[in-house]
Amino acid sequence: MKTLPTAITVFILLIAQNLIAKTNISHAIAMHGEPKYDQNFLSVEYVSNNAEKGGNIVRSAIGTYDTFNPFTLKGTSAAGIGLLYESLTVGSSDEAFTEYGLLAKSIEWPDDRSWVTFTLRDEAKWHDGKKITSDDVVWTFNTLMEKGHPFYKYYYGDVSEVIKITENKVKFVFATNTNKELVLIVGQLPVLPKHYWENKNFEETTLDVPIGSGPYKVKSFDAGRSITYELDMNYWGFKNNIVPIKVGKDNIGNIRYDYYKDRGVEREAFKSGEIDFFSENTSKEWATGYDIDAVTEGLIKKELIPHENPQGMQAFAFNTRKNIFADKRVRKALSFAFDFEWTNKNLFYDAYKRTDSFFENSELASSGLPSQAELAYLNPYIDQLPKEIFNEEYSNPKTDGSGFIRNELQEATKLLQEAGWKLRDGRLENSNGEPFEFEILLVSPAFERIVLPFIDNLEKLGINASLRTIDSSQYQKRIESFDFDMVVFTFSQSLSPGNEQRNFWSSGAADTNGSRNIIGIKNKVVDLLIENLINAKDREDLITITRALDRILLWNYYVIPQWHISAYRVLYWDMFDQPKQKPKYSLGFDTWWVNQNKFNFINSQRSTN
Repeated sequence: MKTLPTAITVFILLIAQNLIAKTNISHAIAMHGEPKYDQNFLSVEYVSNNAEKGGNIVRSAIGTYDTFNPFTLKGTSAAGIGLLYESLTVGSSDEAFTEYGLLAKSIEWPDDRSWVTFTLRDEAKWHDGKKITSDDVVWTFNTLMEKGHPFYKYYYGDVSEVIKITENKVKFVFATNTNKELVLIVGQLPVLPKHYWENKNFEETTLDVPIGSGPYKVKSFDAGRSITYELDMNYWGFKNNIVPIKVGKDNIGNIRYDYYKDRGVEREAFKSGEIDFFSENTSKEWATGYDIDAVTEGLIKKELIPHENPQGMQAFAFNTRKNIFADKRVRKALSFAFDFEWTNKNLFYDAYKRTDSFFENSELASSGLPSQAELAYLNPYIDQLPKEIFNEEYSNPKTDGSGFIRNELQEATKLLQEAGWKLRDGRLENSNGEPFEFEILLVSPAFERIVLPFIDNLEKLGINASLRTIDSSQYQKRIESFDFDMVVFTFSQSLSPGNEQRNFWSSGAADTNGSRNIIGIKNKVVDLLIENLINAKDREDLITITRALDRILLWNYYVIPQWHISAYRVLYWDMFDQPKQKPKYSLGFDTWWVNQNKFNFINSQRSTN
């Protein structure tokens, strides 16, 4: 009689041990493979032990702001407001996709990644001294899903439940065990203080200074014009370097953001010494705009810093919700009217390369013909996909750079005629006699010189394209409500695409205001590939699916690709020191620090000029 319970006990113990063996507990988690830094690491490689904390700098932003809540669709949030908040985990800038504990000291998950548990650090505190608890995490997640920006619904759509286990332990349960990156991306959740927000209207704009848990606090602000952040030297994460991923970062004492009407005014303010750091995004200005004494004398440093970031896709983006852009042949035709080679030569000083992929500058980009692995994902839908995918290498139209594009315009005319458009008295019309006309919406006046030659070429096709430049707040609202015909837009990508692709390209996102699917893509095969991508079994599979997705997006001509450069173009007054080793996948400005001797010298020089 005694042997049966003993046998049952042994069986239960064996099952329990098996379950335990399939559960991982670690300081970090990688999407594929192992984290670069082990549990005993003291800091990442791209920081410096010589970094000092302190000093004051001025940065800049365009337009204005009207809220300190960056987590909803309503309003325009203040530049730098993310400095106030921490997440459960944070990524490194020298790995494709690995998350290290931040608010969380440990991460626990099963091999099938069907759930994840985070154990919070006892030391983690809000700015008012209250302890961060699992209640804050649960409240944050539920609030963002219910009232936050639509992005969160797509990003965390496969999370079925968030459970408080103990005061320090919280568990995320997933609706599927195939969405392998969920274990990592739920750690990116910005955690908000429940006690601060629960009696406030989370969906309204607010200029009440919020409470966070990050290394910076709001010191002062002039509503819509400037905001200053101060480094909190009592920040919990600084004590005894308890968060290795943060060691050597967040070094600058005070950071003020001043707002400017446009980039031209902002650029001149930098040159005159009113701004300390500036990222240049205009090739003409980079080539010709800094022939000034401050650069010649070395007071301003001008650096081209290479990186290995995917460049994504900057492009003229069609709003396919508009009838004139519903036909793929029309979209392809218009691509022949953009003369990149002439533009690069005459406007950009040959600074750029043409973008040929939505995942440019990475191993994720498609090229040549599909591989056998890609065809395994594409062949089942061969009747629903552009036939060119299977037998042609995608390439953008290419000109000789002379500005004479007669052959290209003839190709465009042929496609437009096939789509039912006819040229009558110099005007392109459809069968109902309606003219082909649309508006290109811009937020930056600097782009007007680029768009106008494109408009001239469109005019030769009989198309009446107009140009409109509006301020940043109007632009944001029109983008969020899809109230445009064509815009210049950048679809940024990471080294490990996943859940965010739903927000970019899925049919559901096409009808959701505020989503990144500004094009309005509703393609069943794209939807299926996105889910395959999210559920990729390993890195090789992820690369294969991404390349297949890239081909579908390219061959449907949803955009007219523009250009890219694989380096940061930065200028700064020579008051900073930097680590010797640069991160591969970010600028790493949070690892820089102010050298007080340099700062004093620069200020003395600026005050005499």
